[in-house]
Amino acid sequence: MPDRGGGPTGPRIRVGRPSRRVRTLLMTLGILAVLAMLFVMFAGFWTDWLWYRSVNYSSVFTTTLWTKVGLFFVFGLLMAAAVGVNIWLAHRLRPPLSAMSMEQQSLDRYRMSIAPYKKWLLLGIATLVGLIAGASAAGQWRTWLMWVNGVSFGQKDPQFHMDVSFFAFDLPWYRFLLGFGFAATVLSLIAAALTHYLYGGLRITSPGARATAASTGHLSVLLGIFVTLKAVAYWLDRYGLAVKSSDFKATGNWTGLRYVDANAYLPAKTILFCIAVICALLFFATLWRRTWQLPVIGFGLMVLSAILIGGLYPAIVQKFQVQPNEQAKESPYVEKNLKATRAAYGIGGTEVKEYPGVSRTADQTKLRDDANGAASVRLLDPNIVSPTFQQLQQMKNYYGFPSNLDVDRYSKDGKDQDTVIGLRELNLDGVPKNNWINDHFRYTHGFGAVAAKGTEADSQGRPVFTESDLPSKGNLGSYEQRIYYGEKTTQYSIVGGPQKEIDYSDDSGEKTTSYKGDSGVNLSNPINRAAYAVSFGEPQMLYSGAIGEGSRILYNRTPKDRVEAVAPWLTIDGDAYPAVVGNKIQWIVDAYTTTNGYPYASRTTLGDTTADSLTAANNQRAVVAQQNQVNYIRNSVKATVDAYTGEVTLYEWDTKDPVLKTWRKAFPGTVKDKSEISQALMDHMRYPQDLFKVQRELLSRYHVKDAETFLSGSEVWQVPDDPTNKSGSAVPPYYLSMKMPDQKKQDFSLTTSFTPNGRDNLSAFMAVNAEAGTSDYGKIRILKMPSSRTVDGPKQVQSKFNSNEDIAEQIRLLKGGDSEVDYGNLLTVPLDGGLLYVEPVYVKGGGLKYPLLKKVLVTYGSKIAFENTLEEALNQVFGKDGAPPVEEPPPGDEEKPDPPKSDDPTVQAALDDAQKAFEDGQQALKDGDWKAYGEAQKDLEEALQRAEDAQSKEPKGNNKGG
Repeated sequence: MPDRGGGPTGPRIRVGRPSRRVRTLLMTLGILAVLAMLFVMFAGFWTDWLWYRSVNYSSVFTTTLWTKVGLFFVFGLLMAAAVGVNIWLAHRLRPPLSAMSMEQQSLDRYRMSIAPYKKWLLLGIATLVGLIAGASAAGQWRTWLMWVNGVSFGQKDPQFHMDVSFFAFDLPWYRFLLGFGFAATVLSLIAAALTHYLYGGLRITSPGARATAASTGHLSVLLGIFVTLKAVAYWLDRYGLAVKSSDFKATGNWTGLRYVDANAYLPAKTILFCIAVICALLFFATLWRRTWQLPVIGFGLMVLSAILIGGLYPAIVQKFQVQPNEQAKESPYVEKNLKATRAAYGIGGTEVKEYPGVSRTADQTKLRDDANGAASVRLLDPNIVSPTFQQLQQMKNYYGFPSNLDVDRYSKDGKDQDTVIGLRELNLDGVPKNNWINDHFRYTHGFGAVAAKGTEADSQGRPVFTESDLPSKGNLGSYEQRIYYGEKTTQYSIVGGPQKEIDYSDDSGEKTTSYKGDSGVNLSNPINRAAYAVSFGEPQMLYSGAIGEGSRILYNRTPKDRVEAVAPWLTIDGDAYPAVVGNKIQWIVDAYTTTNGYPYASRTTLGDTTADSLTAANNQRAVVAQQNQVNYIRNSVKATVDAYTGEVTLYEWDTKDPVLKTWRKAFPGTVKDKSEISQALMDHMRYPQDLFKVQRELLSRYHVKDAETFLSGSEVWQVPDDPTNKSGSAVPPYYLSMKMPDQKKQDFSLTTSFTPNGRDNLSAFMAVNAEAGTSDYGKIRILKMPSSRTVDGPKQVQSKFNSNEDIAEQIRLLKGGDSEVDYGNLLTVPLDGGLLYVEPVYVKGGGLKYPLLKKVLVTYGSKIAFENTLEEALNQVFGKDGAPPVEEPPPGDEEKPDPPKSDDPTVQAALDDAQKAFEDGQQALKDGDWKAYGEAQKDLEEALQRAEDAQSKEPKGNNKGG
């Protein structure tokens, strides 16, 4: 049993202060920990500065940094001052404490406990809210720079007649200021109320007045400021209606004012603004009246008004005025939306023409000759043949090609040739032995470009290379072949020092080299080495003998990453592509300026709009967006990245874009003028895919120009799914050289197709001139199929291929053994009123498993061919060289029946008009007059509709014969 005598039973242990040595050790460790944390923060800042300086864009770093720092301190101090001053003022206005109630006795314990720390507590609270507010404000650096540097659009919105720049540049900043004001007021109000309660200015259960006169006046002023800000919010909300998104049953996503906005919400916001101003004045008047009665009544009326005027009244207008006659009421606002959306996305000049969809030329020989000139059909699919390039041109395991190659144009003997090109980049997965030295010092770069004709394959189905081997040689001439910057180059490398790099291997053995460029950051400085050792988490950088005089570290090596870093205000296209320009390999990167504040223009989500079957399979092709939801976009900048030096150059492309002009004011000297683009570089620039995908998505609805058709939804199209695979994603646009019906020669183009909403037949074919430097560059042409005739769409064409018994049997034979069949890009080419579809078919056989072009599928009308070459397939389709064509009687050439008769004169007149319109249309087809053909089709539809309407009105007794 323990001794309960209370005396000591053993030696007592004294617990005293730690010894001086221990205290010194703990203090030293604490200081070292703080210094380590500070150095980690310094390392991140210092390495960023060194990188920007190495690429000669230090002004971007400093401008962004000082803008963030300025916003952080200004708004952080304002928030800290607002909250701190109100806490201090509430404490200063505390009442003298006399008789203590139970409530005050309870609070007194808290007052006494914090009394010694009041100043520190005040400082801590103010500092905390200041840091949070400052960090939030620093994130608004883009909004600030656009507001302070904004230039005029030169266009006014149709409702308020204010320049578009107000909505794009000014309104976002005013909304931020308003939000900051609300946050500061609410936090100040809460802090002041709590302080007043703690020190007796507000009482809940104590006898007597619930609030002192001082606390009443203080809180009334804060509430008055809050209501004043609400009045400002109501006023800004008026302008916000022009950029407000809403769901509109007739059109889906909608931006801008509708009838209910202009006739209910807009006047309601104005009335609520006036009520809020009066209510704010009542709160301020409390300073003299010392009663909350009127302000509380006014605030209640404002809330009630917001419910009735701001909510109930617009609902009544929508229900009883708009819905019974929606088309008439909404049409004027739809017209504004149509015009604004087409202007904001650069689709206002789109040319839509009627196109029959069937050939009117009976001369098969002429059709065969026309097919040669209609397009340079690209049989080499850049999204399939990468494994073939890999197998035939990889040369070493530590080289590799991107999974999706690129299409470009190169001249040979004065003639342009569509070319599939890829770079032999570094692939660390193929390095014989992975270690730090091999991965970052010895294997540092790829070597050479590989290119092949896009329109040909050899007798075995392999690409016809125009640039190949290691080192690369062929039609591209002499150029720097070492590739230190590429799409697959994601790791850092240290070059230029004592450690030699593997260059390439040939018959004489392995070659070594040392980097001679001035790219990267010098690591000779020990501070730089320490900073990068911390930033990359690699301590070997501090002591490795492989780093010495001249060593430089290369990182941020993919073209898209480099452009995004030096121009953080740009949205980057998903597909950077290489080009041999002069004696260099240059990566060309398309970049966009965007805004979400173009009045009346409908919004689109870039991530969704630019997604297709290629981005679904390869995330590297996804757009790099600064803001995902936009309603204005321009391809305003084209950038280049040197594959050897990493040099980034930004070129102005859209010389009229006000958003680009704004950013050039914010970052002067970073973007070069368009006139500085060399002709050699211009020859390889093209229309960007992501912009085209955004525009085709918008044109699926905005190809119509009248409000009635738009509201009816009868002309809504959709981008079809890719029929060549089972991804369920949209078909990607395709580059090829072709000519539209109104063109005399082929142009390098970007093409796509549309189908009616929810159906698979073709509704339209769209192409844009993608050849930079030409007068027609960027012109969008749409061929619209007639609604009275069904034209096969991509999915139906693919189904026709798959269901043909002869073709199915040949496909089955091609799949024999362990072979696989891949369908290449299904290309569509307009030809003499009809549409020629061409699809290459690849076979991966044996243990090699790389695709070879074995067959070509071609269809035109009802004729199908499945041959070894495009030439043979075209001959088969058009019946040349003895191959019997499958004939389809052209509409209108068959024996004409007697015109239909009716006893009703109204019906008969309509039928006569229909017959005449039909004959006019057939004559227009023979003459090749597509405009007249389109008008005749419309007349035919109207006449048939009149006949149907008149017939439905006949009394049933008039029907004879029954």
